[in-house]
Amino acid sequence: MDILEQPDLTRYAALLPDTGEPGFGVYVHWPFCAAKCPYCDFNSHVRHQPVDQERFTAAFLKEMAMVRQLSGPKTVTSIFLGGGTPSLMNPSTVSAILDGIAKHWHVPDGIEITMEANPSSVEAERFRGYRAAGVNRVSLGVQALNDRDLKFLGRLHDVADALKAIKLARDIFPRMSFDLIYARPNQTVDEWERELKEAISYAVDHLSLYQLTIEEGTPFYGLHKAGKLIVPDGDQSALLYEATQEITNREGLPAYEVSNHARPGAESRHNLTYWRYGDYAGIGPGAHGRLTRGSMKIATATERKPESWLDLVERDGHGTIDQEQLGYEEQADELLLMGLRLKEGVDLARWQQLSGRDPDPKREEFLLEHGFIERIGNSRLRCTPSGMLILDSVVADLAC
Repeated sequence: MDILEQPDLTRYAALLPDTGEPGFGVYVHWPFCAAKCPYCDFNSHVRHQPVDQERFTAAFLKEMAMVRQLSGPKTVTSIFLGGGTPSLMNPSTVSAILDGIAKHWHVPDGIEITMEANPSSVEAERFRGYRAAGVNRVSLGVQALNDRDLKFLGRLHDVADALKAIKLARDIFPRMSFDLIYARPNQTVDEWERELKEAISYAVDHLSLYQLTIEEGTPFYGLHKAGKLIVPDGDQSALLYEATQEITNREGLPAYEVSNHARPGAESRHNLTYWRYGDYAGIGPGAHGRLTRGSMKIATATERKPESWLDLVERDGHGTIDQEQLGYEEQADELLLMGLRLKEGVDLARWQQLSGRDPDPKREEFLLEHGFIERIGNSRLRCTPSGMLILDSVVADLAC
């Protein structure tokens, strides 16, 4: 299939439709990368010796058994293999992990099973192996469509690698998404518009478009602090964001979340579980989870360092280092923080049930008058496009 040829969208029908419910997801974290990108603050690690995949697989399965005890019986609505670079896993490792999830929870046919992949680690044979294992959606970390900026971002692939990976993903998987980072140094609105239109010509049904952020502890943070890396200021970032919304809307890939764009019906089911404040099991080094037990929600976190996590699992049966019971107020704040990222907004009745109160009328009226939020009937509250630009402030105002 030529990379510009539009695929047959009828094959998406094999995946179960989105019911609008939060659902229950399973997240598995593969923490290894071939190289550490200078902007990345994710829990990813470079190892110069081959990773013992059989040993890690056994640990993933062992930790699943413990998490199953916490979660109780559940029907899985999505699975996400994240990282790190999960496409460094052998297909047999992926198959064993997915079989383990099906052993511990009910996994219906047709749920979304996503794997993250980097173009530099993509091979057709491996992709076919992942598809045979059950993966039906791939998310590619493309990040830019020019070689200069790919080098600046520390990526190991070039544009030719990216286009090859996109074509393979379109050919092999029912669903495919890829990421781009914008608001790069010296990037103009015109440059970004051209790059985004090119990206849309390659996309099938989903794009993730993130503004470059400078995270503490990364090499970019040190360069930025020293004045050697200048990113667009607030006004320029807002212009880039507005151009992103205008183009994706016009091309049929509207934002359904702050940074995520999809054709209707092709939204990421797994990420919707997070944003709708559903339950999810976190498996692997540095994974987080939210599990409801009775009326309470338990927040879990595992050891971040892979080898330390492995030792803990082999000794204790799990790598959990933090397990906190969230009160109703904390749950209400998390629901608001996650739900206001979505175009569909927050279910007010659910928020009121958790928080035990209505939104502060004066704060709500202020945000309504200034066009930062809007009501959807009497049941939902959401941010406007203007509100999305100051999302953290809107959440802080409403949570008080």
